[in-house]
Amino acid sequence: MKSRVKAVRVVRHGLVLSGLVAVLMGTTSPMGHAQDVTSREGIALQDQILALKQAMSQMQASQSEGGAPPPPSASAGGSSAVNGDLVSQLLERVSTLEQQQRDMRGEIDQLTNDLQQKTAALSKQVADSQFAAQAGAGGSAAPAAAASAEPAARPTTPDALLSAGKAALQKRDYDTAHDNAEAALKSAKGAFKVDAQFLLAQSLAGQKQYRQSAVAYYDAYRQSPKSARAPDALLGVTASLLALGDKKSACEALGKLNNEFPSPAPRVAHAAEIYGRKGGCN
Repeated sequence: MKSRVKAVRVVRHGLVLSGLVAVLMGTTSPMGHAQDVTSREGIALQDQILALKQAMSQMQASQSEGGAPPPPSASAGGSSAVNGDLVSQLLERVSTLEQQQRDMRGEIDQLTNDLQQKTAALSKQVADSQFAAQAGAGGSAAPAAAASAEPAARPTTPDALLSAGKAALQKRDYDTAHDNAEAALKSAKGAFKVDAQFLLAQSLAGQKQYRQSAVAYYDAYRQSPKSARAPDALLGVTASLLALGDKKSACEALGKLNNEFPSPAPRVAHAAEIYGRKGGCN
């Protein structure tokens, strides 16, 4: 009876070993994972699996030698336990190696995907740079053409300079208004010169250069103290001095306006009243 039990155990171990060998053969099939694993780590894992396969083949051969199970002995139970533990260890080892292979394949796939994404991003950057360079080359022609055409379109006569300066002043382009006023002053005469001086004062006030604007407004008044521009020039002097915080001088300029022009235009009178309240003038 004990001999039969022993024989059954041996047969079972033989079947387990045969199945394990089959698993190893399938794991190391040249048409399977061997094609994916090309790194040194993959080759090392493959060598370990092959070594396990050879060890298990030897165990299977040793179990089948003699054709019949050995007679029962006192150490038979211990031998069966040792064989069972060895088979379990081999199975666990094979499972571990297979998991390592799967992990390695996953890392390879991830690295491949990252490389593809970086390559695509680099290609896009190169394409964007080329497009920007082409756009810059194409767009530079327009500013160059505009720059070359600017001198021909720029006004040169005092009348045209004053018109362009007043238009720039309305757009609050005080720098352009200032340049046109100075250019007009170089050749303007008579009323054009007074208007150019007044425009210069306005542009300086727009640039918040109040000290210079006060002087420029007074020069406009002094050039033609009886002209229609004179009251506006004195108002400009008053406003510039108030902006500087010099209320005393502002009130003196306002007093000069009231004395020399006792019946000014309603617009001038209204502005003088407002400036008088700001300066605390009597």
